[in-house]
Order: sequence, then C-alpha cells, then structure tokens
Amino acid sequence: MSYSFSDLTAACHDEWRAYIEHSFVRQLGDGTLDQEAFRHYLKQDYLFLIHFGRAYALATYKSRDITELRHSLAGLKTIIDVELGLHVAYCREWGISEEELAALPEARATMAYTRYVLDTGNRGDLLDMHVALAPCLVGYAVVADWLNGRAETVRGEANPYEAWIAMYESEEFQAARRAEEAWLDARLAEVTPRRFEELVTVFRDATRLEIDFWQMGLDRSV
Repeated sequence: MSYSFSDLTAACHDEWRAYIEHSFVRQLGDGTLDQEAFRHYLKQDYLFLIHFGRAYALATYKSRDITELRHSLAGLKTIIDVELGLHVAYCREWGISEEELAALPEARATMAYTRYVLDTGNRGDLLDMHVALAPCLVGYAVVADWLNGRAETVRGEANPYEAWIAMYESEEFQAARRAEEAWLDARLAEVTPRRFEELVTVFRDATRLEIDFWQMGLDRSV
C-alpha cells in the first residue's frame, strides 16, 4: 500500500477539522476576533518562529544527503532571514515593538508544541520532524483556503485581519505548501503500514497542539 499526506489528514480527520475550523480562525475570518487575543497570538507566534528555526537547524543536521541538506538549509534561512523580519514588521503594525517581543515569556501552549516538535526530531528521523511540522507548514495554507470558501468570511478593509489571510493565501506561501506536500508524499509512499501508524500518532499529537495554540490566543492564556 502506498501512503500520502492526504492519508494522514484522513486518519486524523476530527483533529484536523477542529484545527482548521477552530473558533479563533472563524472569528478571524469574520473580523470579530478580539484584537487583544490576536496580539497575544502574534507575540507567541514570534517565539514559535524562533523554535521553528531551531527545528530546521536540527533538520539540517538530520539530513542524509546533499538534496535534503539544501532543502533544510533553505528552510532555515527563509525563517531566520525573511519570515522573522516580516513577522516583526507585522507586529509593529499592531503596536508590538521588537523590544517587547524579545522580552516575552513563553506561554505553556507555545512551549508544549515547540518542544514536542524538537523532541520528535531528536528521537526520530527527518520524516518524523516534517510530519510534526506539517500542521503548521501545510495547515496555515489550508486554513486560508477554508476561510476563502466560507460565505461568512469578510475580506478587504472591513476585516482588520485581512493582511493575515492574504499572507497565507499568497502564491508564495501556497507554493511552499505544495512543495512540502510533495516532499511528504514522496517519502510516505515508501513507508510500511506500521511506520505509517507511528507517523499518524505524530501528526495527530502535533495537530492537537496546534489546536491548543489557537485556544491559547483566544483565551490569552500564558
């Protein structure tokens, strides 16, 4: 039997839909999300990106050949050299300074998800790590697709979160999503049923932790 990324989402259907269609996402799409909840999420997402970079550094170390090495290194450079800068600039638009970001304590949901990804990468191989990161890497693009498919989603200046939606529906981000899905599909096609079940567990746990990350923003919990 040959597996693909869609088999992972099918195996974790309930968790995946709870993540993609979370109340935080719904309210963001409606433009009704409490702005302090969004600021709290933005601040913690900055810390998440730092650990995301660490995960790609670990993926670089875990790479077994020059192709994987270049792939992981490119991801690391994109996060550190591009995404963090863009995130800091976007936070500034929401009244959050870089100094404030640098002094932030980590919320428990941030620690739980980021440490889970790093622990998964340390214990497993490159595929384990990519599966643990997939709810973020692929999921945000799927969230943008879902928001655009809803009649209730408000677009344009009437929605204070328009720029956030636009970021994840952009061709650049969607291309990165397609590339990641293709990478996962190629490797999942080679795994045994037993190995696939192990990866389902990783994907389910990571998705549950992403749900907690949305909830952390909604509750403004620390």
